[in-house]
Amino acid sequence: MQLIDWIILTGTIAFIVWYGVYKSRGSKNVEDYIGGGKNAKWWTIGLSVMATQASAITFLSTPGQAFHDGMGFVQFYFGLPIAMVIICMVFIPIYHRLKVYTAYEYLESRFDRKTRTLTAILFLIQRGLAAGITIFAPAIVLSAVLGWNLTYLTIIIGALVIIYTVSGGTKAVSVTHKQQMAVIFTGMVVAFFIILSYLPDSVGFTDALAIAGTGGKMDILDYSFDFENRYTLWSGLIGGSFLALSYFGTDQSQVQRYLSGASVRESQMGMIFNGLLKVPLQFFILLVGVMVFVFYQFNTAPLNFNPAATETVLNSNYAEQYKDLMLEHEEIQLEKQSLGLNYAENKSQMNEAEIANFEKEYTRLDKEQNEIREESKIFIDASDVEAESNDKDYVFIHFILNNLPKGFIGLLLAVILSAAMSSTASELNALASTTVIDLYKRNHKEAKSEEHYLAASKWFTLMWGVIAIAFASLADLFDNLIQLVNIIGSIFYGNVLGIFLLAFFIKSVKSNAVFIAAIITQAIVLLVFELDLMPYLWLNVLGCLLVISLALILQVIKPDNSELSKT
Repeated sequence: MQLIDWIILTGTIAFIVWYGVYKSRGSKNVEDYIGGGKNAKWWTIGLSVMATQASAITFLSTPGQAFHDGMGFVQFYFGLPIAMVIICMVFIPIYHRLKVYTAYEYLESRFDRKTRTLTAILFLIQRGLAAGITIFAPAIVLSAVLGWNLTYLTIIIGALVIIYTVSGGTKAVSVTHKQQMAVIFTGMVVAFFIILSYLPDSVGFTDALAIAGTGGKMDILDYSFDFENRYTLWSGLIGGSFLALSYFGTDQSQVQRYLSGASVRESQMGMIFNGLLKVPLQFFILLVGVMVFVFYQFNTAPLNFNPAATETVLNSNYAEQYKDLMLEHEEIQLEKQSLGLNYAENKSQMNEAEIANFEKEYTRLDKEQNEIREESKIFIDASDVEAESNDKDYVFIHFILNNLPKGFIGLLLAVILSAAMSSTASELNALASTTVIDLYKRNHKEAKSEEHYLAASKWFTLMWGVIAIAFASLADLFDNLIQLVNIIGSIFYGNVLGIFLLAFFIKSVKSNAVFIAAIITQAIVLLVFELDLMPYLWLNVLGCLLVISLALILQVIKPDNSELSKT
């Protein structure tokens, strides 16, 4: 990194932190701190909702996901617009009418305190884990690629977020989200056009798409019902709808964003804005990853994009075997470059048979190259069990650091850190709000002043920030960071969504049946996940339908004719 990159990176991050503290100074009570004054406009809500979901994981993992597996991941988001419509019609009017600070307050008025507490705790567990991952994601990748100390990076990222989130609460989170999304949009668009400019002169955008398609990267829709495929049209529409409905409708990190709206209409418009823009945004981010794939068809790519893993294996007893694989990988890459250039330069004169032959040969080479990559991971894992052989999350950052011009490196790193800060800020804000409102205040015997609960909110924000940093230090890259976050959510979200749907629509079911059903459901979902009986997106459907079914059965078996004391 050059001086100009450091100036852009530190200047962008410093401005966001300062702006958050400046614009949100002077919170006098819990309503200002947690509710954000309830005066946010629809565009602020929409951008804040997107920024909360678009963490650093999105910009590190999604391009790498597309590089390895293609555009099919976009199907994951197909259920989101459906969920936005339902949330606007059902969830938002109820939350605003009851004037709640958290989503879980409603559950006590409908059921009882123990059901509210259980649901709040389920949220705190899964969102507390996710907050650690959103800090860990940029820290581990930047540490491996730049050689920065992982512990220091984790603490710095967490501390920057804690500063303005503790200072200004919900308002600080919302106002900084607009700046962060501006940085993110700008950075990704710039990266996309730079990649296109780096392709050979004879390779246009349509040629790039054709080459990507030959490599299997443009297979967007999968109509199969194959449970072995994580991402299909049906898992996206059904499982994705349940996940999005749970996340945006019951997760306090999102609910708090639109509860700050000036009116029901402002909140609804903000969510519709998110629903209309989110799928195209994710499609574009995946397309950036596909263009990175095309770029590396004409430029030298490493056998493994994680430099720390490569260094580990080259200093081990498996160095010679790994070097042999590097040579094989390079030879295949040269063949693919020659084949791709020949296609781009002569495609207008090629007949169908020649095009088919090109596709067949290119597919063969691509398959061989992927097999070599997989074999290389075996040697990396054998050289050190702690080495991270999975390099999906390193693809995009490798491209940024090794190919972008001066200044743009700092901008793209600012994108990654801004995204990490935006999501983490929302999560800490929501974790603190839920802890204060649903646990601390609700179970506090003596009445306390507004100043007391305002101070408690800040202290709990700090506490969750420290917990997130601690968990980030213990996290692992798993298969892919963006999948890890969604897996954690899917384990809990279906159960929570089912509880809310029972509360909204099935008035005959009482608190005891719901509480017992929720505990049984969570145990079953954890067991199904542990035994790997279905793709994780379907866990949302399973959890939701299971808790509703069990609650109905329990209500019939042992009807609760008198309302439980809501204490």
